[in-house]
Amino acid sequence: MYKLLVRSILFGFDPERVHHFTFKTIRFINRIPLMSSVIKGMYRNNNPKLGREVFGLKFKNPVGLAAGFDKDAKLFNELSDFGFGFIEIGTLTPKPQAGNPKKRLFRLKKDNAIINRMGFNNGGVEDAVKRLKKNKGVLIGGNIGKNKITPNENAVEDYNTCFDALFDYVDYFVVNVSSPNTPNLRALQDKEPLTALLNTLQEKNLQKPKQKPILLKIAPDLTNEQLLDIIDIVKETKIAGVIATNTTISREGLQSNPDLSNETGGLSGKPLTVRSTEVIRFLSEQSNKAFPIIGVGGIHSAQDAIEKLEAGASLVQLYTGFIYEGPKLIKDINKAILSN
Repeated sequence: MYKLLVRSILFGFDPERVHHFTFKTIRFINRIPLMSSVIKGMYRNNNPKLGREVFGLKFKNPVGLAAGFDKDAKLFNELSDFGFGFIEIGTLTPKPQAGNPKKRLFRLKKDNAIINRMGFNNGGVEDAVKRLKKNKGVLIGGNIGKNKITPNENAVEDYNTCFDALFDYVDYFVVNVSSPNTPNLRALQDKEPLTALLNTLQEKNLQKPKQKPILLKIAPDLTNEQLLDIIDIVKETKIAGVIATNTTISREGLQSNPDLSNETGGLSGKPLTVRSTEVIRFLSEQSNKAFPIIGVGGIHSAQDAIEKLEAGASLVQLYTGFIYEGPKLIKDINKAILSN
């Protein structure tokens, strides 16, 4: 029903407007008496065999929602009704920012993909905290970044601010230095600045009575040499794990109109399936499974998710696949995991 009716209607309109419309619709439906229970009944799988314990946290199932969908933590309670085992909010920055000029979100229907150059548009970390205080038991990841106006040499301060503000309200942190939509952000993936950033956050983390897992989200465009550096950095800084991968700047093999596919921004969706899995496998094998990996990128079917888990991921996340395939995808993946 979703792909035949709902998606065909929604895909006829501007994607960013549809995103906001969808949020309003889900919130409205959730306020109708018993509708939350109906949605849970349709999509949730409560089989205890789906439970996972990863970096010290207990996940009801290994299928999560990736960062970028609920940037401002406005809908995490309602979205969890669709069967997600965890929700990652953000990317959040210390100060509110509007992001890049519109139009900045593009569907590549022929490729089952999306290009975005949103630019960390969000209402600021303190605004999100107000809503996170109303969490009804959803396992939350907090994806953090820096403001566009903050120079890279001061980036640590922005990440520290977000870390402090979110600490009591999220279950794990994700350090995002891999978005292609904030100028020079990816330079922070270089070994020296990244090690310094993660060490600073870890020092702050160790001062807490109970530490929170810190993960690093990496780009799919890194070379094998850079991925080996990532492995060294994880070992040196003793962070909890890696999320592989963010969006790509590659446009290889796309079938959509070049006027569309050559739009600036990060590409997500089906074209990323193979590369994301390659990165997961490389990190897992080269590190001898030394740390957990959350696999994300191009998961549009249960088989896509299984392949990432078999490549070495402990958990998986959806974004573009959730948009193209609908909430049934979550249920299908969990069903496949149980039968695999």
